Amino acid sequence: MENEELERIKAEKMKEMMRPQNPGVVELNSSSFDNFLKTNLPVVIDLWAEWCMPCRIMGPVMEELAKDYAGKALFGKVNVDQDSAIASRYGIMSIPHFLIFKNGTLVEKIVGAVGRGPLENALKKHL
Repeated sequence: MENEELERIKAEKMKEMMRPQNPGVVELNSSSFDNFLKTNLPVVIDLWAEWCMPCRIMGPVMEELAKDYAGKALFGKVNVDQDSAIASRYGIMSIPHFLIFKNGTLVEKIVGAVGRGPLENALKKHL
C-alpha cells in the first residue's frame, strides 16, 4: 500500500518535471534581448512604457498568452524608457508595439492595443 502511494507520487512528480516550463513574460534589456531570440520557438516581444495606458491594457493579454502557449512560444517585454536601443534598432515610433520573431528573424510587427485576438492570430501563423 505504502509502495503504491510512493509510486503514484513519483509518477506525478515526473509528469510535472516533463511539462514545458513557463517563464511567463520575461523582462528584457539590451544585454539579454539577442540571447532571448536564440530559440527554435516563435518569440513575441512587447515594447512598452509604464506611463502608456494602452501598453498597460495589453500587459495582462501577454501574460495570458504566455500561459496558454507555454512550451510553444516565448514572450518578452522591453521597457522603451529604460532601454531605447532596441526600439531604435527596429524603428519603433509608437507603443505598444509587438514584434514576432521566428528563428531569430523578425517576421511580423503589430502596433497598438489590438487585444488578444489579433495578437494571438499573428502568433498562430508562426507556430
